[in-house]
Amino acid sequence: MIDKTIHYLGYLTAFVLALLILLVVYDATVRYIFSGGSIALQELEWHLFDLIILFGIAYALKENTHVRVDILYGHFSQKRKAFVNLISSLFFILPFSLLIVFIGIDFVSMSFLQNEASSNPGGLEYRFLVKSLLPISFAFLALQAIKEAKDNFTLWRSL
Repeated sequence: MIDKTIHYLGYLTAFVLALLILLVVYDATVRYIFSGGSIALQELEWHLFDLIILFGIAYALKENTHVRVDILYGHFSQKRKAFVNLISSLFFILPFSLLIVFIGIDFVSMSFLQNEASSNPGGLEYRFLVKSLLPISFAFLALQAIKEAKDNFTLWRSL
């Protein structure tokens, strides 16, 4: 279930990336050829970029494409790699993710209660919507870390 959810998040992220590319091309065309532009469009670009990065984190962990220092790891046996992955999931990724979720809920709640909007004239309203991506994305990352820990524990025991 977690794998399927994170997999669909990856598809969503890819779709949003395609939208972001189209939006940037449109915005640049309007700005440089027609001397126009919109603050709201520029802010929407940042919000879509936020979504791509935040939801892409869990997908990168699932696909094992995240950044890692491979100087030592690349020479490890499968059993040692599974153990390192288990420890890093349980003692680094999971606690950090849960901390961000815990802190992020108050962060989003305060933004919602204040009905936070852009300080720029013509900017986007409802900033709490994009801020809500922070705890949601790290909840997905925590779920993926739990799944990775389980899978690596099973692999470590079997080798």
